[in-house]
Amino acid sequence: MIATLRGRLVTKGQSHVVIDVAGVGFKVYVPSSLLERLGGSGQELSLFTHMHVHERDIALYGCSTPGELALFELVLTVSGIGPKVALSVVSVMSADALRDAIERGDTATLTRVPGVGKKTATRVMLDLKDKLGVSLEFASTPALTDADREVVAALTSLGYSVAEAQAALRSLPEGEDLALEERIRLALQYFATQ
Repeated sequence: MIATLRGRLVTKGQSHVVIDVAGVGFKVYVPSSLLERLGGSGQELSLFTHMHVHERDIALYGCSTPGELALFELVLTVSGIGPKVALSVVSVMSADALRDAIERGDTATLTRVPGVGKKTATRVMLDLKDKLGVSLEFASTPALTDADREVVAALTSLGYSVAEAQAALRSLPEGEDLALEERIRLALQYFATQ
């Protein structure tokens, strides 16, 4: 599984970017909000990714923060929603906006997302209502430092989800300047105590 990519932007399309990572070009579908912020080719880019395998198709979907990726993966758990619609949700709504819409039962806000009709909006509300307290908490976290990103990348490469990696990250002692190896070791200890 490819959990993160860091490389040079080669090109950007309508819904994707191509990133050169050590001479290999990866096509990654990204939120339109990220496409709008990107500059031209040659720019350094880091993405947290989700590899989606479906029948004869394998595709990478990427977000600029672990929180966005957690939101993408949460929306993807809704029955009948595929990765393109989940990416549309991430493009249009923050985790807090989604939580607010679901808590208020506001299907009109959800139907503004391209690809989400009234039936799908109702399904999103039903499927995610019980998951709001835990899962969207991870999606609402502030941007991570480079050191935090490395810990999340290491944990996700070991098979933990982004949400689990962020929970372990929050368990680390604050204000201490620890080496990367020590931070990863302490994060793994968090899973041993759960």
